[in-house]
Amino acid sequence: MANLPVGTCLLAGCGYAGARLARRLAARGPVLALVRSEASAAALARSGVPVLAVDLDGGEAFPVPEALGSVVYLVPPGGAGGTDGRFRRFLAALGGARPGVLLYVSTTGVYGDTRGAEVDEATPPAPGDDRARQRLDAEGQARRWAEARGARCAILRVAAIYGPHRLPLDRLRRGEPVLRAEDSGPGNRIHVDDLVAACEAALERPVSGVFNVTDGWPEPMAAFTTRVAALAGLAPPREVGWSEARDLLSPGLLAFLRESRRVCNDRLVRDLGVAPRDPEAGLRASLAEMGLGT
Repeated sequence: MANLPVGTCLLAGCGYAGARLARRLAARGPVLALVRSEASAAALARSGVPVLAVDLDGGEAFPVPEALGSVVYLVPPGGAGGTDGRFRRFLAALGGARPGVLLYVSTTGVYGDTRGAEVDEATPPAPGDDRARQRLDAEGQARRWAEARGARCAILRVAAIYGPHRLPLDRLRRGEPVLRAEDSGPGNRIHVDDLVAACEAALERPVSGVFNVTDGWPEPMAAFTTRVAALAGLAPPREVGWSEARDLLSPGLLAFLRESRRVCNDRLVRDLGVAPRDPEAGLRASLAEMGLGT
């Protein structure tokens, strides 16, 4: 295993993936995690991670470690518009800190809808909503901030994250339908532990630029959900067309389904050395961690 940058890792955003990453990094060196709520801070502290609850939207100050080796930012954008003011305030709060590396976790949503065509890191971004536009804006902020300080900057564009306790089991148990495969383009996903491995590799290796983080097995949501049902011992979902889906599925899910692309992960495998597990292996591991599965 390669070495992490010397000094403390300041990790902002310890939700589903960030908390797993924080625990991994804390086992290898000094970490200071920033979370939004006291409840999240208490939960992470119980696992041995030094943590502070900080309101980034309120301009709340936080201590910047003197020996700052790296900064990892996993906080989603907030508010309306096409710029990420939350990230801008965070960077301003770092003052004159000069870490060796800044890792910003973005989304493959910045590519927009390509109607199923393949995209790689050289594909021009074409975000289709404010959320994706804010992510792209934050990517630019990260590059400029790192360049001004002589820091290495790595940006991970992450596909939909799944893993233990992040599976459509409740929707399956409620009998909710899915959009049929012929009406849905390919979806891109990554197991949470493969994302954590990508973050570690981006910190350890002398790499910079953009990396797509996806498992390389794009498939429609119907196929993925049916696979989950089979492995969990549940009835397969009913498939519906767009006319029914508009009345039965949530607006957020419909927005996700309207965008379609095949995301290439060659740089993830070649330059970060991460070989993501396929959906079958990822789902089996996720269910096993939950004490479920066939």
